[in-house]
Amino acid sequence: MKTVADFVLERLSQWGVRRIYGYPGDGINGLIGAFGRTEEPLTFIQARHEEAAAFMACAHAKFTGQAGVCLATSGPGAIHLLNGLYDAKLDHQPVVALVGQQARSALGGDYQQEVDLISLFKDVAHDYVQMATTAEQARHMIDRAMRIAMERRSVTCVIFPNDVQDLPAVEKPAREHGNVPTGIGVTSHAGVPGEAALRNAADILNQGERVAMLVGAGALDASPELRETAERLGAGVAKALLGKAVLPDSLPYVTGCIGLLGTQPSWDMMNECDTLLMVGTSFPYSEFLPPEGQARAVQIDRDGRKLSLRYPVELGLVGDSRLTLQALIPLLQAKTARRWRERIEGKVAKWHETVTARAMVDARPLNPQRPFLELSRRLPPRAILTCDSGSAANWYARDIAMREGMMGSVSGGLATMGCGVPYALAAKLAHPDRPVIALVGDGAMQMLGMNELITIAHRWKDWSNPTLIVMVLNNGDLNLVTWEQRVMGGDPRFAASQWLPDFSYAEYGRLLGLEGIRVDSADKVGDAWDQALAATRPVVLEMVTDPEMPPLPPHIPLKQVGAYFQALRKEEAAAGGAALRATLKQWWAG
Repeated sequence: MKTVADFVLERLSQWGVRRIYGYPGDGINGLIGAFGRTEEPLTFIQARHEEAAAFMACAHAKFTGQAGVCLATSGPGAIHLLNGLYDAKLDHQPVVALVGQQARSALGGDYQQEVDLISLFKDVAHDYVQMATTAEQARHMIDRAMRIAMERRSVTCVIFPNDVQDLPAVEKPAREHGNVPTGIGVTSHAGVPGEAALRNAADILNQGERVAMLVGAGALDASPELRETAERLGAGVAKALLGKAVLPDSLPYVTGCIGLLGTQPSWDMMNECDTLLMVGTSFPYSEFLPPEGQARAVQIDRDGRKLSLRYPVELGLVGDSRLTLQALIPLLQAKTARRWRERIEGKVAKWHETVTARAMVDARPLNPQRPFLELSRRLPPRAILTCDSGSAANWYARDIAMREGMMGSVSGGLATMGCGVPYALAAKLAHPDRPVIALVGDGAMQMLGMNELITIAHRWKDWSNPTLIVMVLNNGDLNLVTWEQRVMGGDPRFAASQWLPDFSYAEYGRLLGLEGIRVDSADKVGDAWDQALAATRPVVLEMVTDPEMPPLPPHIPLKQVGAYFQALRKEEAAAGGAALRATLKQWWAG
């Protein structure tokens, strides 16, 4: 007898799903049992924790363009999914969560592990969260969850009580009142605004003398069109962190990332431009965009709700980034005056020198920028990079030069810790032939990353290319929070909250059967990367770095400068002196 659980897996397979990330439990026994019976090309990926499973589903969506699917049991398993699902929601990734529930007869009786799951998921999956109570609902709930997740680029959730999972499947609901037959067919979009709107946008951009562009993850498939647009407008291009792979950093007019983790050329360009074109981005920090009223602005986004959200734009175009630019480009006039472009390119060239100089500054024992610089010089073709939240994201944003054909991502909107290693594992499962590198701080590694090393050790022999490197910055400090405490509040490092327990990450990797490399000397960093990239198994690459090296933003308000030096005066003489010396070295290098 085919059950509802069997039908659910079959239907997901028909939608093109090939992997489901999750963790078992009695609330999903029916679905787990169906995995044991299915002949569909569908693999269950057991994570070490449901949060990691949701991160993997989010990363699957980011690195494949397809919907990610995660699975968890009732009660605690469902609750554990939430952080990873919010990561997907805030980064606008299509993820479907399948969640178990207690039997229908027990609901409302304060049964063990009974949680009001519809209320629990109502925010994170607000576009679609439903509980199946009959076999007939399974088809339209799975179809709608998949379609809405992809259409809205959002999280959806379907809840299956454990007794519903074992009901006889109903593949074709009866043709009668009250039933809802649905389908899997492809949705096609026009994707391009009307001609009048495009001409008005072109008029604004053509009149600009100092045009800046800001691009994000929504433009990842529009790289050729962005290049042509930038060339015609003589524009510089800044990248939101989620859009770091949109254009290669070797292009002389690409100013790099923008914001707290951004570059000086991006800051200067935004403060000097008279026209702004934003494509596929909802970059959150308005203080890094032009002052209101300085620049005329055009914005392209597939979601009209995102228009004029961070900066008041004169014209918003709702459409697919690539198709809209293709329609807009013939209307753009090639600018003959190149002074603005030459100014941007000069600042970009100077910035590359600054980044190298800062990374080469001596530290005790390692300058944390040095491993990123040395990796950037050695990145293999088609590499996929994942980066966790924390100070590692600063160096990923500034020191890693993306090249054509590479991919990379972080937790952008949620900026959650713990995503880096699950992201890397999902990327490797989706692209087993490509090199994958995770860049992780020791705080995130201790929080969640170490657990998923077990999963890597379990699965790596199935990959055609074994290159997966987890680089850990071991500075013993929750470093970004320490700097935020100093700069934002004028408070010294609070040791009880900031210092981390000592741990040998490389040795732990070796214990799991992976390769482990520990580096505590600057002259060994490059060789360590060479060794890791040549390894015949995944590698845990532990870099022992200096926690006092400051992640200098491109612009520091005087109030924050004062708070920072106030904090250093409060700290112990040795620690404060070390941080002050490191800061001065960075400023001199820049």
